Amino acid sequence: MKEEDIKIERIDKIAIVIGYLIAFIGALVAFLLSVDKPKNKKYKVWGIALMVPISPVLAFAIGLTYAFIVENAWAGLIMWYIFPFIFIIGLVMLMVGIFKKEETKIV
Repeated sequence: MKEEDIKIERIDKIAIVIGYLIAFIGALVAFLLSVDKPKNKKYKVWGIALMVPISPVLAFAIGLTYAFIVENAWAGLIMWYIFPFIFIIGLVMLMVGIFKKEETKIV
């Protein structure tokens, strides 16, 4: 292996790790923002967190990981299928948080 190939492999691995790290930090921040909050607030926080910081970088990291495993750069395009799936889950969670009525307790 040439020295350039080794550098490219390191850069690929660093990009994957950074993607997973950003997704983890986004999930951690969403968790911290949703602790001791009503369900509607939790749905809103997690919906926004899934749509904005988590879904793009998680799709990117999963796509690169898969492409690295199968050793085919075109396989990384799986991220184009993963991103909308996670984004729609976040959008549904956000809509549930916005439109769901608070439960009233009858005493």
